Amino acid sequence: MTPEQYRAGGQPFLIPGNEVGVLLSHGYTGTTSGMRYLGDYLHEREGWTVLAPQLKGHGDSPAAMAKTTATDWIRSLEEGLDTLSQTCSTIFMAGLSMGGCLTLYMAAQYGDRIKAAVPINACLYFGVPGLAELAYAKDAPEYIVGVGNDVKDPDVVEVAYREIPIPTIKEIYGLMNITRDLLVKVTCPTLVMVSPDDHVVPPSNAGVILNGISSKDRRQLILDNSFHVATIDYDKEIIAEETRRFFKEQLAG
Repeated sequence: MTPEQYRAGGQPFLIPGNEVGVLLSHGYTGTTSGMRYLGDYLHEREGWTVLAPQLKGHGDSPAAMAKTTATDWIRSLEEGLDTLSQTCSTIFMAGLSMGGCLTLYMAAQYGDRIKAAVPINACLYFGVPGLAELAYAKDAPEYIVGVGNDVKDPDVVEVAYREIPIPTIKEIYGLMNITRDLLVKVTCPTLVMVSPDDHVVPPSNAGVILNGISSKDRRQLILDNSFHVATIDYDKEIIAEETRRFFKEQLAG
């Protein structure tokens, strides 16, 4: 990938629509291109207003990301939530991978504004000691090989950094740990989507989420034909339709 490809794929997008808003979050080292199909689908089928912010440091270069923190990524979404709140009376949220983690974080912190959540292959832990030990290692390199492009469809290539900036490892670990402790504050209806064949995030994260949240309406959807980046993989149509159906059910109820 070239810097131009990252920037083209990483631009935030806002699709103006009616008074129902959907906030979308891409993942760690990823770009908004991973959420585009879902966003377009929700707008085309329901006329909803869809916003996918660019998390700070993403969609530019690994060097730019190295200068950012989890606080920066959260602020990107908080600004997006404020933008949607200006025109939307009901707001839903969905996110992929770290974006799923951020979806749960936002649902916990802004339960009065986010009415339903769909975390997709969300990460609350990685279970990878080799990655964790780099967070504070004094001899760690500046970058390591990235985790992007875990896609089953051979014709699809994810627009994501091919390198992980070492300073951001402790940021995502901190975010995951804090979000785990905040799960009990998630009370909105939540649909947890999980790919059993995920090579980045252990599928058992789904159980942690379902057992940890306080939502009375908590559901799980298995994505049998996708790897980690399911929103651009073979199951993208299922994800889009089931997200639409779930959110619409909340409007009806």
